[in-house]
Amino acid sequence: MSDPEPCRMKHTEDPEEQRDLMEESEESEELSEVKEEHHVKPGEKPLSFSKNKILKKRKDKKSFTCTQCGKSYTAKKNLEIHMRFHTGEKTSFCTQCGKSLLSKQRLECHMRIHTGEKPFTCDQCGTSFTKKHTLNVHMRIHTGVKPFSCDQCGKTFMWASALKTHLAVHMKEKPHSCSVCGKSFSLLPYLQKHRKIHTGVREYMCFKCEKTFTSANSLKLHDRIHTGEKPYKCSHCDERFHQSSSLKTHERIHTGEKPYKCSHCDKRFSRSANLKTHERIHTGEKPHMCDQCGKSFSDKTNLKRHMKIHAVEKPHHRSLRSR
Repeated sequence: MSDPEPCRMKHTEDPEEQRDLMEESEESEELSEVKEEHHVKPGEKPLSFSKNKILKKRKDKKSFTCTQCGKSYTAKKNLEIHMRFHTGEKTSFCTQCGKSLLSKQRLECHMRIHTGEKPFTCDQCGTSFTKKHTLNVHMRIHTGVKPFSCDQCGKTFMWASALKTHLAVHMKEKPHSCSVCGKSFSLLPYLQKHRKIHTGVREYMCFKCEKTFTSANSLKLHDRIHTGEKPYKCSHCDERFHQSSSLKTHERIHTGEKPYKCSHCDKRFSRSANLKTHERIHTGEKPHMCDQCGKSFSDKTNLKRHMKIHAVEKPHHRSLRSR
């Protein structure tokens, strides 16, 4: 059997921040250059202009091209600033902490750390950020967008770091073994999480209802039941959800997407749980057993329906014993 193809991240780093910073810097510099060209002298009427129209005209006549990546600019000055991203040259310095940066625009962005200014605000929840990129990343929480995809299994993630962690699942080596059951894991945090199944340790407690959880994330999701927070909004209707996974499942009602296909027939499902229940028709598996008579069922719904028979029988049995 040949070794599996090495795992690769489709996004090895988060390129959006670099791209956003470059685009913001370049656009800002182009606009400032336009304003310089149309400088209003004292007594003159201010010149009104459309940002989009001017930038479009600029893009139509680009003549200065980067020899490193092929990106083109209308002004030599903008190309020179762009080249610093390749050379690493830093010309701007923070007077507060001495940090050096590539351009004035990046220095302006950096200064917000010292001033506390947060000009980029989320229109969904009101949270503010110092960088446009950080707001763009934050918006994934509301939209459910997962731009980072695993090339091995197709699973998608909101963050590059989450994809990087996931890729270890596809590695052949699983050096971390459970001392109780022998199950092996590629990463130590996975083993630590697994151990809680055996120990029963639920160290995270909700102070509102005293329910306990095995992880901080599970507690965080649970807490939204009490706060009523539903940060994930459907892009097709006004429905909101506590979890991104619930939003993703819900949106399939609108899109008609059914990604889960039965391995025994051509039937498809929008939920993995529905597929699992369906496949029991083919396998004959009946994991839900009645504790009253031992009869088994393929799903909980049928077991609950069956249990009503015993609920009716019990009063009858008590009346027989009293005779």
